[in-house]
Amino acid sequence: MIWKISMHEISMLALVLMSSLCGVIGISKIKTGVMDVIEWELFNLVSSTMVFTVILDWVSLLFMSFVFLISGSVLFYSGSYMADDKTHNRFMYLVLAFVLSMSLMVLSPNLISILLGWDGLGLVSYALVIYYSNEKSANAGMLTILSNRVGDVAILLSIGLMSSLGSWNFFFYSYYLDEDWLLLKVFLMISAMTKSAQIPFSAWLPAAMAAPTPVSALVHSSTLVTAGVYLMIRFSAALEGSLVQSWLLIISCLTMFMAGLGANFEYDLKKIIALSTLSQLGVMLSILSLGYADLAFFHLLSHALFKALLFMCAGVVIHSVGGYQDIRFMGNLVKFMPLTVSYMTISNLALCGFPFMAGFYSKDMILEVAFMSSINFVALMLYIMATGLTVMYTMRLIFYSISGEYNLSSMSNLSDEDYMMTNSMSGLGFGAIMGGACLSWVLFPECYMICLSLFMKMMVIMVSVLGGLVGYMLNMMSVNFTLKSLSNYGMIAFMGSMWFMPALSTLKLSESSLNSGKYMEKVLDKGWFEFYGGQGLNYLFSNLFYILNSMHLNSVKVFMKVAVITMIVFMVAAF
Repeated sequence: MIWKISMHEISMLALVLMSSLCGVIGISKIKTGVMDVIEWELFNLVSSTMVFTVILDWVSLLFMSFVFLISGSVLFYSGSYMADDKTHNRFMYLVLAFVLSMSLMVLSPNLISILLGWDGLGLVSYALVIYYSNEKSANAGMLTILSNRVGDVAILLSIGLMSSLGSWNFFFYSYYLDEDWLLLKVFLMISAMTKSAQIPFSAWLPAAMAAPTPVSALVHSSTLVTAGVYLMIRFSAALEGSLVQSWLLIISCLTMFMAGLGANFEYDLKKIIALSTLSQLGVMLSILSLGYADLAFFHLLSHALFKALLFMCAGVVIHSVGGYQDIRFMGNLVKFMPLTVSYMTISNLALCGFPFMAGFYSKDMILEVAFMSSINFVALMLYIMATGLTVMYTMRLIFYSISGEYNLSSMSNLSDEDYMMTNSMSGLGFGAIMGGACLSWVLFPECYMICLSLFMKMMVIMVSVLGGLVGYMLNMMSVNFTLKSLSNYGMIAFMGSMWFMPALSTLKLSESSLNSGKYMEKVLDKGWFEFYGGQGLNYLFSNLFYILNSMHLNSVKVFMKVAVITMIVFMVAAF
């Protein structure tokens, strides 16, 4: 028990110290503009040098600082959340292995050495998703790892294409990759899309909610899902003026809109937050495809703070209400869990881009820069609708879980008395309030020049207010009026099921092969193969031995007949 209690505390202290160290060094590198690159040459292969590379610049160090901070908070939080679990230590080691894989991925600007972290993330995330050994976890884990394997194959193909350059160090070569390298850029885009769950690989992100909630707070805020965005940030120079930019823009905008739409029809608390993560990943990749990698990185860091906090608040709520996640069975939590609800409200407001919260500084700037860019009308409308939908599902979540009617069972034990969980959320709560302002001061000492009309400038706040009102009022109506959605059930099912993507990613991909396998089993394995195989031979030899046995058991007359027939045959053959 002493080791079980102390492990999360030691891990938290070590990770927070490393976070502080990385943060201080990263900020100093912003001021000085210095970048350190460490290379270990492994061997030469046909004029290509195989090296293991580590890059220490302000981007990697600041990202590592946030990863360590959130990992330390999550591990300390897990000390209470997973306290009754029999394999508590195994869980802690898996989380630490996940952090190590993320560190290798972030610090490596080389496609060869990045594979250590990239594949490590996929493998450990699979082990964490199937941590609760049941059928739902196994299915979610298989969907997660197979979706990510597509990206791993794309990385391997990119390594093959880059071999002609003589090096796999994309940090130095990305400035010189023109349209002749379009296939390489497409493969890298596919690998980023699989890790960051963009269309058509979006189904695995909500499915991965089968993992324990501390894993969700770590994986779906600052680690696994942001790996693809981070890779695209590193490759952003190669995307300039490329066709890949246009493809990535429309895919990320559609993902952003689809996730916001699906979250408004979802009732699982963790899946709503996962879909909000998916929407924000679309925001990051869309602004990156417009050429603003620094804004994508800014939103990546600020989003990590409040989204980890939101998952941790959801974990406390799920822990308190008895383990179920349906928001329809919650309600009026503000009277019973004021501190947790306060943190949850802070993170929800930051997600909506409420003025002067962490999400406001990055999200508002992204939207204004996007409105100022030369994007087409479809992308503009998707941006506007996704912004409104974000506020809408947030207000819906607040209505059902925080401010609505009390719908909990009598067995629920609601309180804020678990100090280990609430204390672990305090640092992230401060980050969700002040993190955006501090980051904007550090990353953007010189302001962006925004030149918009008054209508476009007010567009974001108008859409947000309208989305919030509609989201809250619609759910009040759903309590007092008959359900209208059943009259158009097909459209509602399409919008609420992520455009049928989970079914298309699982059943439809395997349906033809499963049906053909069933037919083969019926016709061949249990049909003709049996007729001409085991059963048929058994029938043939059984009849043959029956005849021979009858011959042996009968009288001498049978043997005489056989002898006469044999002699006649020989005589005919002789003449």
